[in-house]
Amino acid sequence: MDFPLEDVQGGSSEEDTESLENKSSTSCDENEVMDYYHHHRRSSSIIPLKLNQTNMALKPYFLHKSEKYPTSMLTMLDSLRKNNELCDVLICVGSKEFRCHKVVLSACCPYFRAMFTREMAESRKNEVTIKDVDEKAMEQLIDFAYTSIIKIDENNVQTILPAACLLQLKEIQDACCEFLKKQLDPSNCLGIKSFADTHACTELLHIADLFTLHNFQDVKDSEEFMLLLLDQLCDIIASDELNVISEEEVFLSVMKWVRFNISDRRSSLKQVLKHVRLPLLNARFLVGVVSADLLIKSDENCRELVDEAKNYLLLPEERLLKQGSRFKARQPTKRGEVLFAVGGWCTGDAINSVERYEPQKNEWQMVCSMNKRRCGVGVSVLDELLYAVGGHDGSSYLNSVERYDPKTNQWSSDVSPTSTCRTSVGVAVLDGYLYAVGGQDGVSCLNIVERYDSKANSWSRVTPMSCRRLGVAVSVLDGYLYAIGGSDGTSPLASVERFDPATSTWTSVKQMGTKRKHLGAAVYQGCIYAVGGRDDATELSSAEKYDAKSNTWIPVVALNSRRSGVGLSVVNGQLIAVGGFDGTTYLKSIEIYDPTGKQWKLQCGMNYRRLGGGVGVVTLHQSEGYTWGYFQAGCIQ
Repeated sequence: MDFPLEDVQGGSSEEDTESLENKSSTSCDENEVMDYYHHHRRSSSIIPLKLNQTNMALKPYFLHKSEKYPTSMLTMLDSLRKNNELCDVLICVGSKEFRCHKVVLSACCPYFRAMFTREMAESRKNEVTIKDVDEKAMEQLIDFAYTSIIKIDENNVQTILPAACLLQLKEIQDACCEFLKKQLDPSNCLGIKSFADTHACTELLHIADLFTLHNFQDVKDSEEFMLLLLDQLCDIIASDELNVISEEEVFLSVMKWVRFNISDRRSSLKQVLKHVRLPLLNARFLVGVVSADLLIKSDENCRELVDEAKNYLLLPEERLLKQGSRFKARQPTKRGEVLFAVGGWCTGDAINSVERYEPQKNEWQMVCSMNKRRCGVGVSVLDELLYAVGGHDGSSYLNSVERYDPKTNQWSSDVSPTSTCRTSVGVAVLDGYLYAVGGQDGVSCLNIVERYDSKANSWSRVTPMSCRRLGVAVSVLDGYLYAIGGSDGTSPLASVERFDPATSTWTSVKQMGTKRKHLGAAVYQGCIYAVGGRDDATELSSAEKYDAKSNTWIPVVALNSRRSGVGLSVVNGQLIAVGGFDGTTYLKSIEIYDPTGKQWKLQCGMNYRRLGGGVGVVTLHQSEGYTWGYFQAGCIQ
């Protein structure tokens, strides 16, 4: 098929002459006119344009879709708005005014689309007032309409979400809810739950509710718990899914709630107490604590509930006749958290074996071993993947890193190494980065700190600690990275310092009551617990906890066994100490802390004895459970 070149390029015609005349009569200068003239009349010959017939038969057209156009169009529309060009409506919110284009607002927002396209009074107005919306929130939402970008943070989410709900901007509502989901913590989940309920965010409400029930052991100690309304408290403690070790915790928490405002809440005691499953309490606790409580003794209705519980315990033959939730054990939904014990030292050599502990089953199962043997390994979890950093393989110090995926039960060495070899290193995750803290490289004790960016697969150094520390424990609390104890290469340390990622500085805080190296540390119920380790003379069983608000260390009941090189972690709300060395024997036993009874309880031991092994907690979803039977058979080494 042939095309005249003039037709392709525009040719020449009377219309072109008219365009030229129009062009020359407006703002074009003489050179521009001449360029235009010569471009359209540079040839009177006709050169045929020939196309490949075979290719034309296969695809007789070319479809172009611009990737730049949507962005460039938004950029231009935003420029028009900022320059007040072609704006046809003034949006008034409080003391602020925003000049906009009706078509842009209508395209982005169902609220404005209904306002401007239907027979509403505002559709004929050039000025519209919006009430009950925060000025700054409206400004950010209008900016979003023109840029497709909005920044949601803790300072604006409480104003942006209500405004987005009013304007029916579901995408922004969902974005706010996603932000709040990631912020859920025992200290704020009740507030987020109430906020979600107020603004009809059903999914966020459900997730916050489950989070509250699953983390009740920590939630009950929060300030928000003390501020709950009666109905809100009853809804929580009435749930079968309330995750508690014993019903004693529920009783103690509701009595604490009543006494927080005893003048207003005393009259509600019976209504609250009927949701506590008193018949399931330990008999000694029921008689010695519940019956002896002055508030209970002074309320006839409460005494009746206590008598009912006593009869249930004293007359087992009548238990089958009892009906109702007070006589039924709670059945919390399994959270799916499992504890992994990684590497360590056993019978004279470093080991590469890995096993996992399921608290619900109270059993240990072997999983796939690491590619390298590692003692003094640092272990933490980032994006539901288990990282093993550094360590010693029995003959040399390591800077290599391995990553374990619970979904496939496989270890990968496709992770960049640290900048220096490290054993007895502390590892933790803060703000999406994996931090490696201190340790030793075979030559000296280290104060070096570096962090891993999983997206870039690279390590970068940050400000070093003020003190060299090997056998250091690290924990993250309230946005700070704490380096706890360890040894400076000469003697154990009691000192503690914390890293602020916002300023990249280390600051000393209150030191521990006991010098400890090769200790275990974890955050539990809002405090950092430090257990075991070794001082100048011997392995330790003592424990203490750090309260950041008061900057104090408080003694905690001691472990049953001395444990140096112990792992410590929180699994499904339970604080668990794993393995270690008691001065004579490498340990495979574990101990679980009972905060109500203020004691440590021994549980079934691991398959391997472990000194200087790492521990990490991963949440496994139910859909991942079926793979384990198959993997266990093939990966035990």
